[in-house]
Amino acid sequence: MICAIHQPQFIPWLGYLQKVRRADVFVFLDVVQFRKNEFQNRNRIPTRSGVHWLTVPVRFDFGDTIRSVSVADDGPWRRKVWRTIEQGYHDAEAFARYGDGLKRVLDCAWPNLAEINAASVEWLLDCFEIRTKIVWASKLPEFQPHRTQRLVEICKHLGADTYLSGSQASCYLEVDRFNEAGIPVEFQDFNHPVYSQRAGNGEFVSHMSAIDGLFTCGGGEAGRAALNL
Repeated sequence: MICAIHQPQFIPWLGYLQKVRRADVFVFLDVVQFRKNEFQNRNRIPTRSGVHWLTVPVRFDFGDTIRSVSVADDGPWRRKVWRTIEQGYHDAEAFARYGDGLKRVLDCAWPNLAEINAASVEWLLDCFEIRTKIVWASKLPEFQPHRTQRLVEICKHLGADTYLSGSQASCYLEVDRFNEAGIPVEFQDFNHPVYSQRAGNGEFVSHMSAIDGLFTCGGGEAGRAALNL
């Protein structure tokens, strides 16, 4: 059984979804520290005026876990995010089919950042018909906080015989700890697709939120094939 583990991100990029699809079980690692100015509460889409950030405003104290971070709902951020998305993709056939689902995610009053992020991921998975089992780290026993050992213990607890890691983790992941536990590590090798971006300015920009690929190329099996999922 292949296990992949990652922090819940807000409408993440295509590589995140491909990692989920390759796994038999995927763990939302919501018990680690929130990192400001990364992809935990924001992501990007291309627009005619350049790359635009879509941000969920949050309230947090240093050291808070992702699950402990609350969404700051005292401003019009939901309307602003939706308006930017709608302006970029309103004439896309796939937007007409899938857009309402994203709006429902944005409009819901989620109790914390982890929940809205997970909802955005699960909505994307549903659009692409990816049926991997999802588990929350916060609902598992409390494991060692060591960066790699926690991952090893989660895999052991879930009965995984292989750990699927993101390619960038190769610079810090202590693979020997997995080897000692009898769990080989595979590193993801995602080939980012190039497609005609409806919302861009003519020059392809990779590593955008997966909503760009979804609304441009569509979902389901055809969308997965077009987007190398």
